Amino acid sequence: MNKKGIMNKRLFLGILLAIAFVAPRLDAQDLKHYKKVVKALSSSKYQGRGYAKDGANKAGQYLAKEFAKAGVDEVICQPFKLDINTFPGKMAMSVDGKKQVPGKDFTMREFAPGVKGEFGLYYIDTANYDSEKIFNDLAKPENKNVFVVCDFLYSYKRGKDFQRMQGKDCAVAGFLYTWEEPLKFYKAYGEKVVGKPIIWVPYRFPKDAKTIKLDIENKFLKNYECFNVIAKVEGRRHDSCYVFTAHYDHLGNLGKKVFYAGANDNASGTATIVTLAEYYTKNKPEFDMYFIAFSGEDANLRGSEFFANNPIVPLEQIKYLFNIDMIGDNNPVQYCEVSDEGMRGYALFEKINNEKHHFKALNRGELAGNSDHYPFAVRHVPCIFFENEQGDAFKYYHTIHDNYKNAVFDSYEPVFKIVTDFVDRY
Repeated sequence: MNKKGIMNKRLFLGILLAIAFVAPRLDAQDLKHYKKVVKALSSSKYQGRGYAKDGANKAGQYLAKEFAKAGVDEVICQPFKLDINTFPGKMAMSVDGKKQVPGKDFTMREFAPGVKGEFGLYYIDTANYDSEKIFNDLAKPENKNVFVVCDFLYSYKRGKDFQRMQGKDCAVAGFLYTWEEPLKFYKAYGEKVVGKPIIWVPYRFPKDAKTIKLDIENKFLKNYECFNVIAKVEGRRHDSCYVFTAHYDHLGNLGKKVFYAGANDNASGTATIVTLAEYYTKNKPEFDMYFIAFSGEDANLRGSEFFANNPIVPLEQIKYLFNIDMIGDNNPVQYCEVSDEGMRGYALFEKINNEKHHFKALNRGELAGNSDHYPFAVRHVPCIFFENEQGDAFKYYHTIHDNYKNAVFDSYEPVFKIVTDFVDRY
C-alpha cells in the first residue's frame, strides 16, 4: 500500500476509535425486559416463589433460561437444603361466626403449627397489666384452651410472661397478636415449629369477641432442596471479578388460594441482575462478571450463606459485590448499606451520584443482616446493598399487596446506571 493509503487507513481507524470512545454503550438498561421479568416472577405460575408448591424452584428454572437467553457464557444451579415451615393447605378462621380473609384479616407467624377447633378468647389488659391476676385467670377451668389476645409490640415488653404462657405448664391454646395493617407475613424463623400457634390480626380486631373457630394446616418441609442460579459473563481478565446478587425466592402461600407475589420483594432486584447480565454480554467487561440469583433469602439468608461457605470463585477475588433487593419503588433518595471493605468504593458512588444525579441523594444506613450482602460483608468482601425504602411500594412489603399491579419502576434505571458507572470507573 502506498504512503497515502497508509495515512488514509490510519485516519479511518482514528475516526473509528474516536466514535467508539464517545458513543454510548450498546443496549443500556432495558425497561421493557425488566418489566417482563418482574411480571413473570410475580405471576400465579410461581405461587409467591415459596417452597410448598415448588414455586421457588420453578422460578429458578425460569431464571436459568432467562440468563441463557441473555447470552451469558455459563449458567450453574448450585443446590442446597433447608428446613422450612409452610402453609399450603387449609387456612380458615372465623370470629363469632364471621369468616376472616387470609392475608387481610389474619396471617400466621412463620413457625406456628396447624390448629383446628373452636376457642374462647382472653384479652390482656395492657393499661392495667397485672401478671399475677392474668396467670390466676388462665388457671381457671373456664379459661382452659383459650387464645390470648394482646398487642404484638406489648408482648415484647412482657416477654418472660408470654414465654411462660407458651410453655406446657400453661393451658393456653394459642395467641392472637394485634398489629398494624396491612398485615405482614414472614419466613425468617420458619426452620422450626413451636408448640402453640401464633396468629397476627389487625388492630381493628373486635375488643369483645367471644370465640374463634380455626382450621389451619401447616406442612413442615425437612431437607427441602432448592438452588442458587449463577450466571457468568467472561471478561478479558480472570484474576478478579464483580458479583451482582438478588434473591428470587419469596414467601409462597398462606393457604390454598392466597400467595405473596413479591413484585418489589424481590422480583425487582432479580429482574435488574438479569438485564445487567444481558448488558455485559453485549459490552464485554474487563473482569469476569457473576450474576447470582439466591434462593432462601426470606428463610434467613440461607442461599447466600451457603454460597459464601461454598463459593465457586474465591471471595478474595471479588473486586466489589452489588446486592439489589427491593428497588421497585420511587423514593428519590436511595438507601444503601456498605461493608467495611466496601467503604473504599463508597466515595466513588457518591462522586458519581453528585455528578450525574441518578438519585437526589444516597442514604447510607448501618450494616445489618437484612439481605444477601451480609454473609459476604462479614467475610470481608467489598459490597454495597441497594434497597429503595419509603416510596409508594414500600408499605406493601411482605403483604399480599406487593404484586405487579402495585409495582413501581422508577428506581430501576438510576440503580442500573449508578452500578454500571461504578464498574466503569472503579
